[in-house]
Amino acid sequence: MSPRPHLPAARAPATSGKAFAAAGDDAHGFDASFVADVLAQALAIRAPAGRARVFAISGLQGSGKSTLAAQLAAAAQAHGLRTAVLSIDDFYLGRRERQRLGRQVHPLLATRGPPGTHDVALACALLDELRHRAAVRLPRFDKLADTRLPPSRWPRANAVDLVVFEGWFLGAPAQDTAQLAEPVNALERDEDAHGVWRAYCNRALAADYPPLWSRLDRLLFLQPPGFEVVAGWRWQQEQALQARHPHRQGMTRAQVQRFVSLFERVSRQALATLPGIADRTVVLDAQRRPRA
Repeated sequence: MSPRPHLPAARAPATSGKAFAAAGDDAHGFDASFVADVLAQALAIRAPAGRARVFAISGLQGSGKSTLAAQLAAAAQAHGLRTAVLSIDDFYLGRRERQRLGRQVHPLLATRGPPGTHDVALACALLDELRHRAAVRLPRFDKLADTRLPPSRWPRANAVDLVVFEGWFLGAPAQDTAQLAEPVNALERDEDAHGVWRAYCNRALAADYPPLWSRLDRLLFLQPPGFEVVAGWRWQQEQALQARHPHRQGMTRAQVQRFVSLFERVSRQALATLPGIADRTVVLDAQRRPRA
């Protein structure tokens, strides 16, 4: 990884983030008793004295991880805990950096989201600061502008007790090289015929992300019924975003389907491996409701 970046200091706590913005994007919310149960798990983390806990929520697109993160943070605050909410999305590389990767490695790397398109060094450094209850600013990514906001616009966090970190592939391991040979969908077949893009993403997942996963004290996996529900869930999110922001140029159903295809390989890897890796797996039905 690259050298640890400088993190600007701050003096006030903050709990804003993608999770709070996303809480209104889904029509559903998790039952209060379920949220209380998850909070109990987070508070059961045995962190050294004076160190914040890091509770991670992993789940495929549209699974409700951002909604659960928002609810969990609100419940923690109600118990008097200072909480910071982060998403893996907060650490996307900027548009220029991804365009450079697109030119130098493969055009698909210009699209944010898959492994290899995040500033993992920044994420590791920030979690280290938060774990040691330092005063920092929390990175935020402007998805409409497709670049990270300037640090002056990052919310502040100071001496937090709990960090809630959510992301669509948190904890997922890389695949064996042999598994990369066959494309998993039409996008890989037509736009990555030689496997350059998927090999790059897999190498990043093998080399760059494990140090980030090691900083997660506990990992909860929201497991959907299967990958086939993801496109529909993501389309519901897109419709909700367009309803909330009518002047925003949204994606069409076909564009959402193509976008989801970029995540299919690692999503299927997460589905196959995370139930055996996560500290707890919650199986969801097609309406995102936890099954008993």
